[in-house]
Amino acid sequence: MYLTQSLHRLLQQNPHAPLTMDGDRVRTVRESVDRIARLAGAFRDLGVAPGDRVAILALNSDRYLEYLQACWWMGAAVNPVNIRWAEPEIRYSLEQSGTRVLLVDDMFAPVVDSLREVLDVVIHCGQGPTPPGMHDYETLVADADPVPDGRHGGDTLAGVFYTGGTTGFPKGVMLSHANLLVSSMGSLAAEPIAVPGGRMLHAAPLFHLAGLTTWNMQTLVGGTHVVVPSFEPVAVMRAIQQHRITTAMLPPIMIQMVVDHPDRADYDLSSFQAVLYGASPMPEALLRRAMATFPEARFVQAYGMTELAPVVTLLTADDHVDGTRLRSGGRSAPHTEIRIVDADGAELPSGTVGEITVRGGHVMSGYWNKPDETTSALRDGWMHTGDGGYLDDAGYLFIVDRIKDMIVTGGENVYSAEVENVLAQHPAVAACAVIGVPDEVYGERVHAVVTLLPGHTATENELREHCKALVAGYKAPRSVDFIDALPLSPAGKVQKRELRAPYWAGTSRAVN
Repeated sequence: MYLTQSLHRLLQQNPHAPLTMDGDRVRTVRESVDRIARLAGAFRDLGVAPGDRVAILALNSDRYLEYLQACWWMGAAVNPVNIRWAEPEIRYSLEQSGTRVLLVDDMFAPVVDSLREVLDVVIHCGQGPTPPGMHDYETLVADADPVPDGRHGGDTLAGVFYTGGTTGFPKGVMLSHANLLVSSMGSLAAEPIAVPGGRMLHAAPLFHLAGLTTWNMQTLVGGTHVVVPSFEPVAVMRAIQQHRITTAMLPPIMIQMVVDHPDRADYDLSSFQAVLYGASPMPEALLRRAMATFPEARFVQAYGMTELAPVVTLLTADDHVDGTRLRSGGRSAPHTEIRIVDADGAELPSGTVGEITVRGGHVMSGYWNKPDETTSALRDGWMHTGDGGYLDDAGYLFIVDRIKDMIVTGGENVYSAEVENVLAQHPAVAACAVIGVPDEVYGERVHAVVTLLPGHTATENELREHCKALVAGYKAPRSVDFIDALPLSPAGKVQKRELRAPYWAGTSRAVN
């Protein structure tokens, strides 16, 4: 199996179908494959060899998708850089992985001056004039001779995907062609997330593995990729209406921003046939609002992580209709095996919270040049996720928290996801995050950070009493902050490290 394989199938069966749409620019399968082969030739001419890493620091675009495929076409490994990183983090990922070639667009071209000494080649893939000292993307594509597809696949390294760095310096996850294809194909076998011949919207950042996986899914079954530079609610709703989007992958926070947008009723969103969500838990109250907003769409939740390419479990559309397990992450996808273990690695019975471990053909080969971290994470063929959860008697996985995020208050364990689900049921709450903060009496106390829906009000005491009516009193927030917006990673995950930092500054506890 190799990641460019589906392009050859599409070229043979439907060469004149549109493959990408980026603003007013539409490119067919035949045009795209020719450009990919030429870009691969340009990489070769610039000295890129099979196995080399090629990075990109850019917003979403059709060129981003061409870059991915061109690297795989000629046997290089991709290194999609997190667009929210500061210069030291960008530099670290390039140096640590030995990446010497970087593509940048207009927004990120200014950062190149500070990275010159670690780079051999910089390619400008933006819309504006090419800055001095950079190669122009379109000139390279136009002038290079196309090269044949090397059909690199199997265990060949497809990419080094750096984790978000929320627990210190990021780690480069090594994933092969087989890892990525096993995850995509296994997910499609469980649920037809991508509609054959449909239109997939890419609004979540493409550097994130979820965006790349949905690209693979749609390309495997045939269809069109509609790209917007970044997530913005109006731009997303406009794209759905204009292009009759059938499928999108959106983190819960992005879904919330669309569902609760005051102008939502002005747009025709009825073309949606499937909504894939993940990256963070979705409160049940928000999920029910979203399902009411898109009544014709199948909702599918994916739980996973970069190290698992990334899909582990799926809560299928039928599970959403049934509605009895909306708080679960679903059951293991066909390509994966799950086990819940205690601190000593012993398997735990159903209903008992422990660490989620995973095995299958989608498990990473390791972290780039980090043997100790690899050995810690991969034990006896099992990936230790660091997530706490339990399986019920039917095999549905319930994620309760990152193990490091568990709050110990007065000797009791509190899982933030449980409290967040309860808080989100309050009619005034738009989004929330629950963290542990220092407390002189309890060691830690449960603290909530809340954003309210426009036109709604709530008090700290009101939210606490709301929670106490639904969960044990020790789980209810003892304090609440109200803010306009939660800090998010580009993948849509709430940055709890950022929320905790002011409270734990100057203490002996590390802020993770």
